[in-house]
Amino acid sequence: MVLTRLSIFAAVLLAPAAADAATAERSRFGTMPDGTVIEAVTLTGENGVSARIIALGATLQSLNAPDREGRVADVTLGYDDLESYVGKPNYWGQTIGRYANRIAGGRFVLDGRTYQLQQNDGTNSLHGGADGFDKRVWRITNVASGPRASVTLALTSPDGDQGYPGTLQATVTYTLDDAGSLAIDYAATSDRPTIVNLTNHALFNMAGEGSPTSTLSQRLTIPAARYLPVDEKLIPTGELRPVAGTVFDFQQGRLLGDGLRDGRDPQIVVGHGWDHNWVLDKGTTAQPELAARLEDPASGRVLEVLTTEPGLQFYSGNFLDGSLVGKQGHVYRMTDGLAFEPQKFPDTPNQPAFGSARVEPGRPYRHSMIYRVSVAPAEAAR
Repeated sequence: MVLTRLSIFAAVLLAPAAADAATAERSRFGTMPDGTVIEAVTLTGENGVSARIIALGATLQSLNAPDREGRVADVTLGYDDLESYVGKPNYWGQTIGRYANRIAGGRFVLDGRTYQLQQNDGTNSLHGGADGFDKRVWRITNVASGPRASVTLALTSPDGDQGYPGTLQATVTYTLDDAGSLAIDYAATSDRPTIVNLTNHALFNMAGEGSPTSTLSQRLTIPAARYLPVDEKLIPTGELRPVAGTVFDFQQGRLLGDGLRDGRDPQIVVGHGWDHNWVLDKGTTAQPELAARLEDPASGRVLEVLTTEPGLQFYSGNFLDGSLVGKQGHVYRMTDGLAFEPQKFPDTPNQPAFGSARVEPGRPYRHSMIYRVSVAPAEAAR
């Protein structure tokens, strides 16, 4: 949805003082087949940036950002109605868990016991299983306006859910400030040892969702000197491969159209494009640090992704085939949206060299990430 400059200026004039400018407003988004009402919370900042979160999947349903001319567009793919989220599910802005990405064979060993997960991606378990956190109705536990607007959602995942051990209490808090930063903070506790890896799966197009130019002319930077090559089932081989001299090198920034179709790289062929995890140079950090930067030179819109986690799964929308109709009746095709999923490395429970995804009583899980939107001046566009 695109808004006029006049409407933006009018909103600013009617807004409260800057010290209390960010607002959070609850509304009804729709009703589930069983009658459960799904609420939405819209967070709005003083600068025209707004985010709408819905309780189904704790989903980032929209993120609206202005361009150089003050024109606001929704930069995330998705649906306009609840019925489509229920009837045609996809990973478009949802909270992903218990374990984001793939686990080989859908199984792992913890404290000598083998756990078999639901296999919903061939023989793999993907994004927590067929009934993962993205398809659950989360509870809205807090909504706040003020210098920063926020909403907190909670979910209880019982012991044995999708094959995972332990009863997990998970929360996610979305917080928007007046500078265009949407922080997403995850927390989880378990009553017995388990594994956890939570992230958001928004697909972005900084020209605006449904833009006829797709994302091929946008410029991506990823501060990572290595990435994880995958096998034919998209499971990491265990190698941390240097990106230098390959189409996986985004260290200095490159256009998306430069390399996506390069079938000379077997990893592009097996992934149908980019669908790999980058090993961030920063590693695991106490505070969110830069993991990716995406700029649309035409509009000037910029997205920066920050995280405390060591990995970034970059997915170039390879399986968008035009069969799904999204917002405003737009048909989504390959490269119409890009996902940047900060996380622990895929298949970490089966690959000790990747670290640990273990969570146990008294040692809660935490992951903080940020989607920061801004505008680059015309002279900075490349």
